[in-house]
Amino acid sequence: MVKKSKLSALQVIPEKLRESARAALGELEPAGAPRSNEEGFGLILSARTEAGRSLPSNFLVYFLLVDLLSFPSLGQWEKTAWAVPVRFHGRLYVIEHKKMGIGVFAPNLDPEARMSGRPSGQAEDDAAAIVALVKAAIVVAEPYFRWRAQQAISTSEINVVNNSRELFDRYSYFRDRFRDIDRESQALAAHIASQRDSSYSPVDRDRILSSVSLRKHLKWTAQAAIEAFFSWTEHVFIHLAILRGRMTLGTQVAELAKANWSTKFKAALDLEHGETKARYDKLLDIRAQVRNFVAHGAFGKEGQAFSFHSGAGAVPVLLTNNRDHPVSLTGRLAFDEASAVSEIELFLDNLWVGALAPARLYLFSELPSILSYTVDGTYAQAMTSEADMNCFVEHLTSRMEQAADMDW
Repeated sequence: MVKKSKLSALQVIPEKLRESARAALGELEPAGAPRSNEEGFGLILSARTEAGRSLPSNFLVYFLLVDLLSFPSLGQWEKTAWAVPVRFHGRLYVIEHKKMGIGVFAPNLDPEARMSGRPSGQAEDDAAAIVALVKAAIVVAEPYFRWRAQQAISTSEINVVNNSRELFDRYSYFRDRFRDIDRESQALAAHIASQRDSSYSPVDRDRILSSVSLRKHLKWTAQAAIEAFFSWTEHVFIHLAILRGRMTLGTQVAELAKANWSTKFKAALDLEHGETKARYDKLLDIRAQVRNFVAHGAFGKEGQAFSFHSGAGAVPVLLTNNRDHPVSLTGRLAFDEASAVSEIELFLDNLWVGALAPARLYLFSELPSILSYTVDGTYAQAMTSEADMNCFVEHLTSRMEQAADMDW
């Protein structure tokens, strides 16, 4: 009963906006029934106007015209998602979302025509005016779009964008670069060590400088790899939680997206497993130190932000990120970049074994996570084995490609 009352209150917003949005469209109105045989046939031979390419995103135009203002749509057909016939100053046009994008299309009204023609100057001028009116109405309708978005994420009829592969590729790039620089640095250090007993030459000094530079680059690439890894986990843990049936609503996903790294980890993985808990503790420590050093000003790996003079010399003062005790003279040991990268690799080696092996196939497929599949058990079935998941990924990929091609 409460849910119905709340929904009714929200539905008042579109009704209040309808008249204002309709007024913003000016002379643009639904086309109505064809006024001649030429009009009915002419829409089939319509041609894209250049001015119509400047329309806003197709979903905003659709929700404005069809969802809010109830303009009739012709539905979808081959290579067309939807089409809305309109009139501007009585002249017929169609706003259409095709495979190549949304646009304003001008019909060919020549009764002898057998193919689409080139839009006239009048049609281009009209299309520019139509685009301006639609943009103005979309601005007016902004509160409606916010309401529509809130309604959408309160259900399970929503997809969650999956960038797992791209984010992991970024981590892999910096990790591999770190390894390359590490090998180069070690080889150079070994060469310098072999020359320690001889007198320095200009070449030797250059090599020493190169070694110092390589060690600096080694730290930078390691830190970039660590940051990239945690960025990936912030994303992938959300999708893992969905695949494992732990979230079914868009609002839950939105809340988890705003949560801290620790909360995301616990939503995706089970800490009661000893190995997972051990990895979690080590990653949490690395996470905290990287955040202190990289995200909070890079004063020092332990959070050193100040120093003061004393009988003991210069004494570092650490930022602790503790509200009750914001500064201290003591803190955790500074993290070692190479060890941190090794710890990350150990975590990754153990992540995709056992029950989570099927999840890897889905996460790196770039397919979105579909919350309705969590509700109806589709993901639970696919997660039973890698073979089941592979078949499911192939099937869903095919469906997605057909939809992208508008092969209805």
